[in-house]
Amino acid sequence: MIRTLHRWPGLIAAIVLTVLALSGAVLCVLPAAERVSATQSTQSVANLTARIMATHPNVEQIRRAPSGRITAYWFDNGQAGAAVIDPMTGRDIAPGDPSPLVLWITELHRSLFLGDWGRYATATAAAAMLILAASGTTLIARRMGGWSRWFSRSRGPLTGRIHLELARFAVAGLILSAATALWMTASTFGLLPDQTADPQLPTTSGLLGAAPATIPLLAATPTNTLRELTFPYPGDATDVFTLKTDTATTLIDQGNGTILAQTTLTPWQHLSETIYSLHTGRGPYVVYPLLALILGAMALALPIMAVTGTLTWWTARRNRPRLRSNAGPTSAETILLVASENGSTWGFAAVLHAALRTHGQKVHAAPLANFDPAKYSHAKRLIIMAATYGDGDAPHSANAFLPSLNNLPKPTLPLAIVGFGDRSFPDFCAFANTIVTATSDWPQALPLHTVNRQSPHDFSLWGKALGQTMGLTLNLVHLPENPPVHDLPLSRRTDFGAEVQAPTAILRFQLPPKSLWQRLTGNGLNFQAGDLCGILPQGSDVPRFYSLASASTDGFAEICVRKHPGGLCSTQLFDLAPGDTIRAFIRRNPDFRPNRAKTPVILIGAGTGIGPLAGFIRANRTHRPLHLFFGARHPQSDMLYGPDLTLWAKQGHLLSLTTAFSRTKDRLYVQDTLRRDAKHLSSLITQGAQILVCGGRDMASGVHSVLTEILTPMGLTPALLKAEGRYAEDVY
Repeated sequence: MIRTLHRWPGLIAAIVLTVLALSGAVLCVLPAAERVSATQSTQSVANLTARIMATHPNVEQIRRAPSGRITAYWFDNGQAGAAVIDPMTGRDIAPGDPSPLVLWITELHRSLFLGDWGRYATATAAAAMLILAASGTTLIARRMGGWSRWFSRSRGPLTGRIHLELARFAVAGLILSAATALWMTASTFGLLPDQTADPQLPTTSGLLGAAPATIPLLAATPTNTLRELTFPYPGDATDVFTLKTDTATTLIDQGNGTILAQTTLTPWQHLSETIYSLHTGRGPYVVYPLLALILGAMALALPIMAVTGTLTWWTARRNRPRLRSNAGPTSAETILLVASENGSTWGFAAVLHAALRTHGQKVHAAPLANFDPAKYSHAKRLIIMAATYGDGDAPHSANAFLPSLNNLPKPTLPLAIVGFGDRSFPDFCAFANTIVTATSDWPQALPLHTVNRQSPHDFSLWGKALGQTMGLTLNLVHLPENPPVHDLPLSRRTDFGAEVQAPTAILRFQLPPKSLWQRLTGNGLNFQAGDLCGILPQGSDVPRFYSLASASTDGFAEICVRKHPGGLCSTQLFDLAPGDTIRAFIRRNPDFRPNRAKTPVILIGAGTGIGPLAGFIRANRTHRPLHLFFGARHPQSDMLYGPDLTLWAKQGHLLSLTTAFSRTKDRLYVQDTLRRDAKHLSSLITQGAQILVCGGRDMASGVHSVLTEILTPMGLTPALLKAEGRYAEDVY
């Protein structure tokens, strides 16, 4: 419900909100500019009036803006005039009327040039922004796993992370701007009891000609409390001076200077003026224009959020299969909840959803984050399909599930859990196992079942077991869909390792040419070093993944491959000659790459694990301090990227290189060099260094142990660095 409440106001009102945000950001600069240019004065209003009348004898009104700027208005020979006044001299210093551009932007912001109907439209947009900000705040807390993790490191696709980071920065300002805009609209249309009413005009003395400088109240009123002084119409003995200050409106007899009537501001009027100051930055204190600048910066995030939010919604919509006749949670017999990082688990959910529907079942499928047992009034079973992210974490869309269990009633439905993962990782289906532990006291329909590397066979076996518990025959057939596949011809290969019985090759593939439209829109085959190249070997629909040692901007796709005995894909890759092609696609791997800081980066790899690390070094055109620790068997046989590393060091792309060779007399492994250089590593980590590890699982485990030794005296652990986004592994 909250996600829907967040999505549709944003999509519908995106254009209007973008216009209001951009125009509001421009207007937010004006109060600060006014305050900087205004001369502050504490002289009396009587003294100020005398100085202005010496320059403009026919002055009709004097106004003081909250910034302190004084503006005088007059008629001279039938011509209206206005000027900004220097309060110390009474002389003109600037034109009094706003520039046409400022007036144009102001009218655009207030009403879209549509009069009252435009004000209704902008008020509706403000209400939409308030809903967006409030619902977005809740969604951020859910995504991060609770309010206590509000500032935790974000994960997921780039557009989603940009959207989240901007939201965390701007949400407070957007709520304030939207709420104050709605209040001001209600005030404008007379919906609040804050309307200003001048005091009733009593009988005057009938005299003319009292000089403002001789009027006691004007002499006793400091200029810094003045809002407006209106002069009586020349020759009209029934007219009066009208003095408006921060606290009251006073009518003054123009003949003898006595006070005729006075009204003070009500609490409602004070509140509305405070809200006006918060929204516009035009307030009596310097904090208001400073706040306006902050709100303007936050408003600039809104157009970007509109784009990233739309892209995130479209990507999720595209990656998630459309489920026909998806029942509501209150009417469904089967509740199917999905936790997926990149959308692949939803493909399995769609197959199950369709199979159950063919048996007449009402099925409700939804993200795991939507778990709400109070709504499952007619349900007979609960099924959770959970993928695992990284080292045993929940997919980012399911971060809130486990924390929510403490605040929701325990369901009485039989539960079946199926986990999806890769058995080559030690944390295989760890998130699914965590759910099993957290729900151990729930009724169980089936024990945990796992699906390895999206295996159709594993999934089919689970479907048959589920069908037996339901008295149905379920034949679940699902062939995972890969992203669009490209034919990439091999353009160059460099072979290593034959002397140490570890044949290894650096393979460089030519990228398909981009059309003009792809160049203009940024589409086509785009990737960065550290992303994954999924290769479909002949005779198999299951891809094998290799870390990329290049970015698409390099003009080629490069991978490092070691030939494994009996390895289907590696054998086929080693048989390639220049001109031969592979079928491949790209999978993002945004959590394994240097962050955007300027601190050092410690790159640790062994064997073909140098691939993405070499890509990071190749792309280091800003000469960020990169330190590479690389392990291989022998320098003469498998020093991958040896000449390139020498060149990159000369070019400033690589600051230091430390090598370890296990087939020389020293018999060093890369973790040995880390232990030897512990003091240097400690210094780099103290400077905020990020650590990236790539290679075999045994190597990564050894590196983890040594780094634990180095970090412990510093009060740190690899887990703490990982939580800060300063430690990441790409292991196989």
